[in-house]
Amino acid sequence: MNPRITHIALHIQNLDDCIHFYQNFCQMHVIHQREQAGRHTVWLAEEGREKDFIFVLLSGGQKHEQPHDDYSHFGFAVESRAAVDQIAIKARQLGCLFWEPMEEPYPVGYYCGVRDPDGNFVEFSFGQPLGPGAE
Repeated sequence: MNPRITHIALHIQNLDDCIHFYQNFCQMHVIHQREQAGRHTVWLAEEGREKDFIFVLLSGGQKHEQPHDDYSHFGFAVESRAAVDQIAIKARQLGCLFWEPMEEPYPVGYYCGVRDPDGNFVEFSFGQPLGPGAE
């Protein structure tokens, strides 16, 4: 059997803010939550992918201080260039836009970057080979 990625788990500082961010920007929803020994665990998934891939948010972490030249990020594909632009507008208004929308040669495509409340970078793209607009 080949291993298959099922989730990413993050210790975060502010659980409620991160839940709201991923619900608001990524349309993820809470599919499970529990409290154990004073720590909260929340599972988030995209609609229809609840058994495929999830984010696990664990309370009690420290804010992530990612340097500006560190391009580590979570990538989300959206349905159009206009959707990338709309996310950038919303992120700019909320003060969390990190990479302005830009176009790069295939396979990168059109994208913008947003910083989540805990300091992680999240990319929203159109035209990459793993989502809508793939060639």
